[in-house]
Amino acid sequence: MNINTSFEPGTFESFKKGEEAAFTYFYDNYFHRITSFCVQFIYDADEAENLAQEAFINLWQNRENIDSINGIQSFLYTYAKSKCLNFIRHNKVKDKFKNDLLNHKERELDIEVLNSIQFDTLEFTELERIINESINDLPPKTREVFIKKRFENKKNAEIAEEMQVTLKAVEAHMTKALKILKTKLSDYLFLLFILICNN
Repeated sequence: MNINTSFEPGTFESFKKGEEAAFTYFYDNYFHRITSFCVQFIYDADEAENLAQEAFINLWQNRENIDSINGIQSFLYTYAKSKCLNFIRHNKVKDKFKNDLLNHKERELDIEVLNSIQFDTLEFTELERIINESINDLPPKTREVFIKKRFENKKNAEIAEEMQVTLKAVEAHMTKALKILKTKLSDYLFLLFILICNN
């Protein structure tokens, strides 16, 4: 199983050719992830959305330089990282005029963490392989619920109806899946969040 859909490779070629429908496809798939990533560091939902929008504009302008689907993720996160760092450093200048030590320390930590993050296509490809293998190892019902929830963006009620189970059963399967994956992917939790966290 691959978490990318079979439709995506063809869409990537259309994206490279400048077709707006293909851009919209990737925008819909990644915008929330990029926004969530930014929020983790700048603590400003509106500004995070602005930075994510800017990342996609830059992606569109540089689409001819993207070599693969994974390259799209790498480009977006690398660009967002740069913009988050700029935002934090700008606020750090303002913060020095405030008597708020805790906020200052949080900003220092954010900069340290962001500076340590490296995004490249090989890293995402390898992580996706590890995630796919871990998901495949889940119990069948648990795996089905997890895929419907995380990758098909379905609500618990929809999943319950499709699988003819109760809402509590869906919630139990998700809790079980996340517990198993957290254990198996403990060394990759931050990048795991980047790739599959949609909530």
